[in-house]
Amino acid sequence: MRPRGDPWAFHPHPLALLAVALVTAGVLWAQQATEGDPVRRRQRRLLAGGALALLVAVWWPLADLAAHWSLLALVVQRLLLTLVAAPLLLAALPAEALARLTRPFLADLALEVLTLPAVAVALFTLVAVGTLLPPAVAFDSAGGWHAGLFDALLLGAGFVLWGPVLEHVPGASRPGPLGVAVYLVVQSLVPTFLALVFVFARHPLYPAYARAGGAIGLSPLADQEIAGIVGKVGTLPILWTVAWRELARARRAEETGQDARPLRWLDVERRLARAERREGRALARNRRAARRPPRQRRRVLARPQLVAYFPTVDAPGPEHPDGEPPAEGTNPEAPGPDPRQK
Repeated sequence: MRPRGDPWAFHPHPLALLAVALVTAGVLWAQQATEGDPVRRRQRRLLAGGALALLVAVWWPLADLAAHWSLLALVVQRLLLTLVAAPLLLAALPAEALARLTRPFLADLALEVLTLPAVAVALFTLVAVGTLLPPAVAFDSAGGWHAGLFDALLLGAGFVLWGPVLEHVPGASRPGPLGVAVYLVVQSLVPTFLALVFVFARHPLYPAYARAGGAIGLSPLADQEIAGIVGKVGTLPILWTVAWRELARARRAEETGQDARPLRWLDVERRLARAERREGRALARNRRAARRPPRQRRRVLARPQLVAYFPTVDAPGPEHPDGEPPAEGTNPEAPGPDPRQK
């Protein structure tokens, strides 16, 4: 339900504050497993940036404007969740904590599949486009738990987006530096194709933002067009900068003869665990197959074949004992005369 009155009126959003506090406390607790003060200080700076971006995205005034007043505010909120808060919070988690969280079989399987570049592009595109359809935006504008559900969904899609890129995620299906650069370029183009619809549409597409002029001084159509431009261009500085950094790293590694992505022990341990699980499943299948009774094989009887002998002129026959061929019209296999009867 769309509120009436001042769009800039203060709303405390206590549930959003509680969610940000829980996320921050959880990452801080996970950081206690990290050894070394320099690493911990860096991770805490990343956590501070991620928590701040998350707070700006889900709290007043951006959350109110995105829910009821402006499509431009909604696009900015989505960019903060997927391109700023998600990578910073994921980078703030220590590798050891991520290894413990993803060690169970189902969690490891989800990590291995969701970090495949093709799967990540497909899933992020599905979430990014699906949550911008008019029925989904109308559902989001209802406020309350509806908005919280969409915020959590976009934050999770951001984790999927950055999973194949960040190096400290153990067991992720990371491509090489060139593959990461191509993946990021694709992510900057494919999921944002709906922004072109916003730019070239001749009428407003979202009834929920029919009063955009009362909040930011723009007509609904102008608000929609600017939202399309921001949604299309806003991804390029972040994703293309990281892609350029990956290409520069690959070039330096090629010049120095070093590995651009050195293998870490957590990755080796995860691969060994996966190989051990696969071997265990194969042995279990063999044991189950050995317990089954042998299948009764059908005995196939060979059918007798009747062979007819038709003596022909061209067919070669056995030679005569004297070296001459048998006479025509005689059976070469018939027994000869008994010499005792002479």
